[in-house]
Amino acid sequence: MSLDNESGLDPPGIRVRPVSGLVAADYFAAGYFVWAVLMANLARIGYEEKTMYMAAYDWRISFQNTEVRDKTLSRMKSNIELMVATNGGNKAVVIPHSMGVLYFLHFMKWVEAPAPMGGGGGSDWCAQHIKAVMNIGGPFLGVPKAVSGLFSVEARDIAVARGFAPGFLDKDVFGLQTLQHLMRMTRTWDSTMSMIPKGGETIWGGLDWSPEGNYKCGVKKLKSNNTRSGGQTGRGNPSLPQSVNYGRVISFGKDVAALHSSKMERMDFRDALKGYNPANGCDIWTEYQEMGIGGIKAVADYKVYTAGSVLDLLHFVAPKLMARGSAHFSFGIADNLDDPKYEHYKYWSNPLETRLPNAPNMEIYSMYGVGIPTERAYVYKLTPATECSIPFQIDTSAEGESEDSCLKDGVFSVNGDETVPVLSTGFMFAKGWRGMTRFNPSGIRTYIREYDHAPPANLLEGRGTQSGAHVDIMGNFALIEDIIRVAAGARGDDLGGDQVYSDIFKWSEKINLQL
Repeated sequence: MSLDNESGLDPPGIRVRPVSGLVAADYFAAGYFVWAVLMANLARIGYEEKTMYMAAYDWRISFQNTEVRDKTLSRMKSNIELMVATNGGNKAVVIPHSMGVLYFLHFMKWVEAPAPMGGGGGSDWCAQHIKAVMNIGGPFLGVPKAVSGLFSVEARDIAVARGFAPGFLDKDVFGLQTLQHLMRMTRTWDSTMSMIPKGGETIWGGLDWSPEGNYKCGVKKLKSNNTRSGGQTGRGNPSLPQSVNYGRVISFGKDVAALHSSKMERMDFRDALKGYNPANGCDIWTEYQEMGIGGIKAVADYKVYTAGSVLDLLHFVAPKLMARGSAHFSFGIADNLDDPKYEHYKYWSNPLETRLPNAPNMEIYSMYGVGIPTERAYVYKLTPATECSIPFQIDTSAEGESEDSCLKDGVFSVNGDETVPVLSTGFMFAKGWRGMTRFNPSGIRTYIREYDHAPPANLLEGRGTQSGAHVDIMGNFALIEDIIRVAAGARGDDLGGDQVYSDIFKWSEKINLQL
């Protein structure tokens, strides 16, 4: 599964390709459905292979390279055109999930852009061919989990496993060096860069504030009747930021995570010298072997990293990945979208650096689960220096001091679907794209459809018919009903407009973004 560390494409002599057809992602493994339940329900209202198309793609490589290597974007364009032409001109309903949401965002820019960089479909292609885009669990603005994954190959579950069996995953046990193998492999996947948080401190918060404010974990929120409180203009009055720490994506130490920035002493890591560690006999190469003790110590001495400074951190600890990925992805906020530089494909999957298509009759939905603690920020520590260990790990001993604290096992949580925080799935729909903004100049209607998580009531429900979890939501009856209704001709207002349980509108108002 590893790719070439220089090109980000196939290593010599090895070819792995995605399966084509509806079987590409109906089940991940026997009994573990992905798209199968939705496909079966669409079949009940008359859909079949002639009217359904599974856009399988190699999720390891950068989005533009799927076209360079496999012509995946061209195939998608041709299939959508064929379905529209053979179904009486009825436009397509597109249903991306997770990273596929960012991939289709890239596609909508690619298909209209002139060749050779784009598909040459012209500025009205989306308006002519797409009725609605129904995004499920879309990480539009990235996920903090991507940072911990690239930094130490960890998320909460792996960190807890390390806590139960210290050193087991790090050491050469039974000839395995699990985390080192994972790091070496995943850092060859350029697509992981698409999930890094976008928008920096403007979106995710700074050292002493975040849009989520003093969010209380474990407090159940009733459905809000005032779901359009932000209006279709998308303009709210930004309130003063609160003194909270969610903006600190990485903190070295629980005390540092709580300390006001004015009381912090930090040493800049960017100019630190590398290469002072003793000879390393590890068989598995990772870029940490080239950092040296000096570089590792400098990273910890900087103490706190926000969504802005984590990019510098990743450039420091993973220079080869970031050098490749920076040619394909961008994470900023555009000052002037008329600048010709934004015609480059590296900006196409960032909603803050590109415009939606000129398709005023098209609709875009963000459909996602809420009510599950979702990773937002991390408390880290240095690991004991050994030959092969990854030098940083989540400090699972860091715990909150009250029942409603969101700090557990070294991870700060907020509302989300267990993988993507509400801020990432919902902000563009609550504010960034709502109404006619510079990111949505044709005023495409945006709808938020949140599904409040309820665990399975019994074993007969399997993974749950009311689940809001990132993958299990694909079997959520309410979500399936919404999709079927739109596929059968309904529009967003027919569904009741927005359905909101979270504070996404309130949080969005706290983000001061030029619209």
